Amino acid sequence: MRATKLVCTIGPASERRVAELIEAGMDVARINCSHGMREDHDRLLHAVRAAMKETGRRVGVMADLSGPKVRLGELGDGEVTLEPGGAFALRADGLGDEAGAATTYPGLAGELEPGDRVLLADGAVELRVVEAARGQVATEVVRGGTVRSRAGVNVPSERLSIPAITPKDEEDLAWAVQAGVDMLAQSFVRGAFDVRALASLIGEPRPVMVAKIETKPAVEDAPAIMRAADGVMVARGDLGVEMALEEIPVYQKRLVSLANRAAIPVVVATQLLESMMSSPLPTRAEAGDVAGAVFDGADAVMLSGETAIGAYPVEAAGTAARILRAAETAGAEFLPEMREPDALDLEELPLATAAAVLARRGRADAVACFTRTGLTARLLSAARPGVPIAAFSPDPRTVGRMTLFHGVRPMSIEAPEDTDGMIASMDAGLRSAGFVETGGHVVMVASSPAGRTHANLLKVHRVGA
Repeated sequence: MRATKLVCTIGPASERRVAELIEAGMDVARINCSHGMREDHDRLLHAVRAAMKETGRRVGVMADLSGPKVRLGELGDGEVTLEPGGAFALRADGLGDEAGAATTYPGLAGELEPGDRVLLADGAVELRVVEAARGQVATEVVRGGTVRSRAGVNVPSERLSIPAITPKDEEDLAWAVQAGVDMLAQSFVRGAFDVRALASLIGEPRPVMVAKIETKPAVEDAPAIMRAADGVMVARGDLGVEMALEEIPVYQKRLVSLANRAAIPVVVATQLLESMMSSPLPTRAEAGDVAGAVFDGADAVMLSGETAIGAYPVEAAGTAARILRAAETAGAEFLPEMREPDALDLEELPLATAAAVLARRGRADAVACFTRTGLTARLLSAARPGVPIAAFSPDPRTVGRMTLFHGVRPMSIEAPEDTDGMIASMDAGLRSAGFVETGGHVVMVASSPAGRTHANLLKVHRVGA
């Protein structure tokens, strides 16, 4: 079983091909709230859930909030190509063309200064501010390229005074919670206080909250952000405007390592297979980038435009899944070693770590756990036992949340009456899913009495006995 999870963004190119994406290896479907209206989000969510029924496979659903990120307005022909040395104006309104475009932040001119660097579309185009006055930002094109309507406009985060949670975010949040999505990605996080502010708007049980690390302040406050969030995403495109390009790989490794030690899932995102937007095959460098995320210790990688608007969405997903699997098998010697996370405030962590050690040294075929909240599965995933983790839960919401966890295969189970019934149900589930053959050895982690306390049971179990 492939352990590193694959997140795919659903968009115009893949809306009618979600079942194919699932078959190709997608574990989590991302709905980007930055694009489209509520009815568009509803339509994409319906497509994902219909594909789950068609394929018989449960995938997670992640809603990605827009955040206060600045975006271009509409462009006359849907896209423009900018040439180096040309002039391009960022204005408050109007239909865009090669000379300039509106942005979603009318106050941008009051917060930029001459010499500031501005990136469009995750760094595809670089601009340099020449003048910011009278409600308009005059720029020179430093690096040309093609940008589309609603493309991101990245400026140094310390320049912007926009609140972290916008009215649109609050509307999209209400939709996501009511729709029952499994994960919620928060954009433009600048500190742990932003994560706590969003959490205060959500009741329990809440979706897995994934804080996107895409600003320099967020990098500096990463340890605190990881204590406040349920997961993080290394959004490399937006980080590119905050720091030098050559620093991004270093920060990626550092942030992945921090998340591993904090025992929370970490997603590596942006331009992993960018060339597959228009080509059926990636470059060798891109293949190495995807594999490198595995060797760094990432729990998941995410495709954005490749599957949302690219010409080869299913091929991109299948290619990513194959690279991930090859990195984990042919490249097993380069995988991070089993480690004990530093999240010592979690009572269940020592038991999860002991289970991982027992699974490795005892050459178990798998680890199995019963969990009502998903915490036990998350900690087992963080401990990296080196074998698949079967996570059973009676709560459908928990099953969905666990789809992001490295090495975890979530499965539904009826709520057991007692501990013996719980063990018997997990045994039956392992065999019916073909997870472990009869006679195989599994390390089981659960609570006794079943589901009524913290995980406190560790058992080596022979399947079918």
